[in-house]
Amino acid sequence: AEKNREIRLVSRPQGVPRAEDFELAESPLPEPGEGEILVRNAFMSVDPYMRGRMNDVKSYVPPFQIGEALTGGAVGEVVASRAEGIAEGDWVSHMHGWREWAVVEARGAQKIDAAAARPEAYLGVLGITGLTAYIGLFDIGQLTDGETVFVSGAAGAVGSVVGQIAKAKGCTVIGSAGSAEKVAWLRELGFDHAFDYKTADLRGELAEAAPRGIELYFDNVGGDHLQAALGALRPHGRVVACGMISRYNDERPVPGPTNLALIVGKRLRLQGFIVSDHLDRHPAFLAEMSGWLRDGTVVGRETVIDGIESAPGAFIGLLRGENLGKMLVRIGPAPRS
Repeated sequence: AEKNREIRLVSRPQGVPRAEDFELAESPLPEPGEGEILVRNAFMSVDPYMRGRMNDVKSYVPPFQIGEALTGGAVGEVVASRAEGIAEGDWVSHMHGWREWAVVEARGAQKIDAAAARPEAYLGVLGITGLTAYIGLFDIGQLTDGETVFVSGAAGAVGSVVGQIAKAKGCTVIGSAGSAEKVAWLRELGFDHAFDYKTADLRGELAEAAPRGIELYFDNVGGDHLQAALGALRPHGRVVACGMISRYNDERPVPGPTNLALIVGKRLRLQGFIVSDHLDRHPAFLAEMSGWLRDGTVVGRETVIDGIESAPGAFIGLLRGENLGKMLVRIGPAPRS
């Protein structure tokens, strides 16, 4: 009989996660109960927010438990169904990644159209990643056509979509990323200015790219990027606080930007958000993003690592910035065409 292989958390990481914090374990193949489906996972997502869930602290999502399989976004094929409205052979996205087979409550699964787009796109540009970019820009950032926008972590899953949507709205888009290869990719995507923050002077780059300042800063990084953006923002500018990956592995608090007083004088607005508060916007997002993908306005890109056993390494690599676009792990077979 088939075994189910899964990744469990065996110790809470101190600082940067290590391979030893995870284990590959085998369990019997689960059976779906009433109202449940059995899914053979094809792709799973690793995301920066998962780092916070590895700490035993209160947050907007409960912490992962030691000795239990991790969870996160995944897509796969339904192999058995005891639920109305979902049939064997359907493709679904759900939140039971980090394992080869998953039993999922039908209400916790979303059917996806594996013929209309590659199933892995529903973990990236057509999934929570794309929705995060969309909500952040439009609902939180109140983007207006033609503005000057700065995106940090711009070659990551969310940042790369943010930049492309802003370009589609006629904006001037500036992006920072962590390697020459990433900067080259941002230029391919149509970013007006892109620079490597590891070698560049952030303030100088922003002053050169936007001598009149920026209207909107989409923050995925925090720290020195937030400091530089506060300096570059024009009066009544906005900061969309989406993530602060530069701080996720800190073992003790690090002093924040030293120029927060600019918020007052410039009348800036800073707002954080969690995408799960905005799931009612998913249909509108899906309609618009599908169109952008079809006509080439937005290009989805994934960095794909093979095998469930490679998932911890993919996650650690994500935190090191080893991904272009969305970091995914391929677990099983893709759809038969």
